Amino acid sequence: MNIKAWIEAFRLRTLPLSLSCILMGTFLASGDGFFRLDIFLLSTSTTILLQVLSNLANDYGDSIHGADSNHREGPARAVQTGAITKSQMKKAIILFSVLALITGCLLLFITFRDRLLYLLLFLAMGLLAIFAAINYTAGKKPYGYKGLGDLAVFIFFGLVGVGGVYFLQAGVYNFFILLPAASCGLFATGVLNVNNIRDIESDKLAGKISIPVRLGRERAIFYHWALLTIGYSASCLFVLLNYHSLWQWLFLITLPLFVLNARAVYTKKTAIEIDPYLKQLSIATLLFVISFGVGLLLAY
Repeated sequence: MNIKAWIEAFRLRTLPLSLSCILMGTFLASGDGFFRLDIFLLSTSTTILLQVLSNLANDYGDSIHGADSNHREGPARAVQTGAITKSQMKKAIILFSVLALITGCLLLFITFRDRLLYLLLFLAMGLLAIFAAINYTAGKKPYGYKGLGDLAVFIFFGLVGVGGVYFLQAGVYNFFILLPAASCGLFATGVLNVNNIRDIESDKLAGKISIPVRLGRERAIFYHWALLTIGYSASCLFVLLNYHSLWQWLFLITLPLFVLNARAVYTKKTAIEIDPYLKQLSIATLLFVISFGVGLLLAY
């Protein structure tokens, strides 16, 4: 077994985004006086498994649909290079789907064993998340090739990810949390947008109509700035509407990281130059969430 190839296929640099939505939901619930360690750990495990599943399915899907071709300038993928065969990748996709389903069902049983309606509702959302992870690029009609990936990322890494974890922890809902949830979703969409700006030329050749392909590079950069600006503003609005202490503004220390990313996407022209800023924005998002959460807890 080629361990190095599998680790690269897992794309560990994307995991901060998964952790970000879990942490944001947990911080918000803790700020309201709710926290359960077992739910936090199972939520984290399930989300990481879903993220790895999505990355593997994306590797497989882009290879069979032609996006990972010799024209692609980004990092080489495992199936594209032959380091992992299509058959092996299919088996891995099935394995991670089953593992995510197991941990997700255990999470729901622990949380909702006496509330059947909520259990079924969250189970449906979990199955939808698995379907979305696989069919982004690997399905017969991959929605990522129609420019719908941005919407899916915003929903699952933002509204559903953060809101779902909050509800699992608290057992109630607070609509104010949709603002920081939107921040997480928009920043995650920003990471996808950097990826798609990097691959804009090869995606055109493969018929993958991402948002940057639809808009063109210049408008895609403006779109990127809008994602980061609105994302940051949403959390600022949350603080203004729920103000208790100056500590709540602690997350502003991460603002230079987002400015750096926005500037790099504008000034960097080649795929090699742009690629590091996927990881940079993922880490910036995680640091944003941690500083937001710490500030929130200190404020109370």
